[in-house]
Amino acid sequence: MAEEKTCCMCSQEVTDEEMIAQLDELIGEYIKQPGGLIPALQTVQSRFGYLPESVLLKISRMFDKPYSEVAGVVGFYSFFSTVPRGKYTVRVCLGTACYVRGGKEVLSAMKKELGIDIGETTEDRLFSLDVGRCFGACGLAPVIMVNDDVHQRVNPSKIGEILKAYAVEEPQEEGVAV
Repeated sequence: MAEEKTCCMCSQEVTDEEMIAQLDELIGEYIKQPGGLIPALQTVQSRFGYLPESVLLKISRMFDKPYSEVAGVVGFYSFFSTVPRGKYTVRVCLGTACYVRGGKEVLSAMKKELGIDIGETTEDRLFSLDVGRCFGACGLAPVIMVNDDVHQRVNPSKIGEILKAYAVEEPQEEGVAV
C-alpha cells in the first residue's frame, strides 16, 4: 500500500497512485509542445507541492525522455522539490548585509526552533526552511521571508514569536474566533 501524502496546496490526502492517475489530465497538453517538460513539472508541483520519484518516472515515460534527463531538470532548478514542502517556506537571508548583521545567528535560532535543517520540512508539514542570498532589503537586515511576508531587523529572540503567528490555526468557519 502506498504511503499517504498530504498535498500542501489543497490539504487533502493524496497517494502516489492518485498523483500518477491525475498526470494525464494535468500535463497532457504539454507532451507534444517543444519545451513542454518544464511547464509540465511546474504544473504538477503546483498541484501536489512536490515531485516524488514515482511521478517523475511516469512523466519521463509520458515525454519519452530518459528518467535521468527529467531528474536532471528537477535537480538543476532550485524551484523544484522532490520532498514534501511545508505550508510556509521560511527563507533566511544570508546576503552580505544580513550575514554581518546577524543572519547566521537568526538561521541557527530558526533551525533550533523548528527542529530541522536547511532544505527540510517539519513533521507536521507546516514549515520548510531555506536560505536566500539577498532579498533586496539590506537596510532592514537581517531579514527573513515567510512565503511572501518580509520580516525585518529579526533577531534570534524574535523567531518563536514570528513562527507562532503562522502556526495559529485558521478558523474552520467564517466568523469563528481562533
